[in-house]
Amino acid sequence: MELAMVELLPAGFLALRAAAPYLAAAVALYVLVEQLSYLRKKGPLPGPSLVVPFLGSVAQMVRDPAGFWDVQAARARESGTGLAADFLIGRFIVFIRDSELSHRVFANVRPDAFHLIGHPFGKKLFGEHNLIYMFGDDHKDLRRRIAPNFTPQALSTYAAIQQRVILAHVGRWLDQSAASGEAMPIRVPCRDMNLETSQTVFVGPYLTEKARERFAKDYTLFNVGLMALPVDLPGFAFRRARLGVARLVRTLGDCARQSKARMRAGGEPECLVDYWMQETMREVDEAAAAGLAPPAHTDDEEIGGFLFDFLFAAQDASTSSLCWAVSALDAHPDVLARVRAEVAAVWSPESGELMTAEKIQAMKYTQAVAREVVRYRPPATLVPHIAGESFQLTEWYTVPKGAIVFPSVYESSFQGFPTPDAFDPERFFSEERREDVAYKRNFLAFGAGAHQCLGQRYALNHLVLFLALFVSVADFRRDRTDGCDEPVYMPTIVPKDGCCVYLKQRCARFPSF
Repeated sequence: MELAMVELLPAGFLALRAAAPYLAAAVALYVLVEQLSYLRKKGPLPGPSLVVPFLGSVAQMVRDPAGFWDVQAARARESGTGLAADFLIGRFIVFIRDSELSHRVFANVRPDAFHLIGHPFGKKLFGEHNLIYMFGDDHKDLRRRIAPNFTPQALSTYAAIQQRVILAHVGRWLDQSAASGEAMPIRVPCRDMNLETSQTVFVGPYLTEKARERFAKDYTLFNVGLMALPVDLPGFAFRRARLGVARLVRTLGDCARQSKARMRAGGEPECLVDYWMQETMREVDEAAAAGLAPPAHTDDEEIGGFLFDFLFAAQDASTSSLCWAVSALDAHPDVLARVRAEVAAVWSPESGELMTAEKIQAMKYTQAVAREVVRYRPPATLVPHIAGESFQLTEWYTVPKGAIVFPSVYESSFQGFPTPDAFDPERFFSEERREDVAYKRNFLAFGAGAHQCLGQRYALNHLVLFLALFVSVADFRRDRTDGCDEPVYMPTIVPKDGCCVYLKQRCARFPSF
């Protein structure tokens, strides 16, 4: 009877049953080899002794990113090593808390050491044409060509655009708040404001209204994909994000093409890509006249990729800083009063004029507040790199090839500075304290080394302008609830409640430009 039943079973099932012991042995061997490999790479570093096969600690990281990285920081601090190890989706990782060790990583971005990746699966997500993946002279040459984008003249052009966009959005927030009478979370409105600011500053005249709508949708897909599991299959958020980025890069590349034509025809720069293409077209034309090929990295789609890099750097980091700035000012009315007084001395909402570059530069205390916001809550808390080759990070530990290292600029921001847990703009304003100089090596929110953020002055200017305009036209009160200021990843850190505030118009006449 049993023999007859066996004969009725499919041959494939019988083969699978016969192979089951071998498959089980293979899985067991894989798990054993993976565990031994992890322990060998971990060496003396603190971290889990056993890891879940292939997945590692990814469940904890996805469920509670802030808590996961807090655990890494605690291990690094309590062990006294400044380092901690863990395992995520088949990859060995090293968390770096110590500022000097972070500097060692930033100072050694090169093919045979560390490669900046921006995201554990960033190259696949961001695409090939991205500034963060470049090295050596090629990278230096591109940064030289980008430098005209951030001259005082260019920043002055952007400041006028920024002010118009900020005021238009804040005006809508005030109308919405007046109509509802309720507290509103400003994270998403800040993100929308920043997206319009970035679009207009970077490629303003070249985006149609329809392109802007598609742009916003694709950027939302990208944001969702950043925080999703890296499953590159139809129907998954990561795949939608990757395809969205490809469309964004093509759109930005078309903007570069239009700007090239306009700059070659003698047009005046009106946005960032114009300042960039003005110099680029001069170099392209000089090369053509000499019978040479166009300079490297002047292809439209390549430039689109680099512009996307700028957009990503400016967008979510700025959203984070604006939210934390509002929360900090609400919690420190003395700081708020000083900012309002300083702004009122140089600009009034009823003046009918925008702030000039000279007036922006005169607001030294407001600039100190902006720097303290970035120190106190650095938006991009971690800067992932991958070890292209084994690298001796300390006398007693070598980072193995293929490991992903996470220098924590957040942890560095709370090292060295006196009373680091206090929000204290005076540390960057006082001539006696000058902590921006004394503890410069711990102020890593904009990175360090060859890949230090090119647009940091633009980013700080944007925060200063927002602070100056917002506090001048709006009275605001934070809707404080338990845990509202706990940092959550979106993908940069923001207050847990989205920064809920009650808003009311402060000025007699709202400015319109």
